Amino acid sequence: MNLESLLNINPVWLALFAAIFTWFITALGAGMVFFFKTINKKILNSMLGFASGVMIAASFWSLLNPAIEMAEKDGQITWLPAVVGFLSGGLFLFLIDKILPHLHLGLPMNKAEGIKTTWQRSVLLVLAITLHNIPEGLAIGVAFGALATDPTIGVLSGAIALAVGIGLQNFPEGAAVSIPLRREGVSMFKAFNLGQLSGIVEPIAAVIGAYLVLLIHPLLPYALSFAAGAMIFVVIEELIPESQMGNETDLSTVGAMIGFALMMFLDVALS
Repeated sequence: MNLESLLNINPVWLALFAAIFTWFITALGAGMVFFFKTINKKILNSMLGFASGVMIAASFWSLLNPAIEMAEKDGQITWLPAVVGFLSGGLFLFLIDKILPHLHLGLPMNKAEGIKTTWQRSVLLVLAITLHNIPEGLAIGVAFGALATDPTIGVLSGAIALAVGIGLQNFPEGAAVSIPLRREGVSMFKAFNLGQLSGIVEPIAAVIGAYLVLLIHPLLPYALSFAAGAMIFVVIEELIPESQMGNETDLSTVGAMIGFALMMFLDVALS
């Protein structure tokens, strides 16, 4: 099947298939728990840095830049959708962060965020990863939803590049969930299931994002910027701080540079 034939498929279905792919990659990463019981802190920091770089690059090249170009093409105030959507996405994740109970990797239970609960540590750790998979799923859905207004190879290629980039950084994320859970005494199969389960929200969010874009076409630049703002909030609030824990901060920085460069390459080369 070539790219031209994909343009005939409903964007919502394309978004669903792409997000299922990223969920599958998360499961592959979580599957590393069957081979490793522990994960070196240097490797973990590098992986988290890599994920940060991918998400930062995707936020601009796949989301903000297209939003600005669409606003200009439609005769809108060029900067308005990008600024309003970006800040709205950050605010949305800020509110979820304050409500959803979750615990970041490497922190004790008394550092859990969100509404206080008696849920197990393993559940709170998974919810922390699930939290930042929401904007990733939305980003995929909105990117493919853009095909409804601009069904071109360029838009399709950009959406595919975004899905591939998010999938690549989902592999280390899956491992970063399941292996630490295994180290804390969770059984191998339960650690795998919890790790892959953190990615299940992506297909759901992708379908919602694509469907909303189909309903409200003029809001597409805002929707793209919204997804970018949500992703950047996650990077700054969660991924970068976690990747900088310990004394090997250079490795997480190098990982972020490589992740950014790879995502930039994918987006420019494929679109």
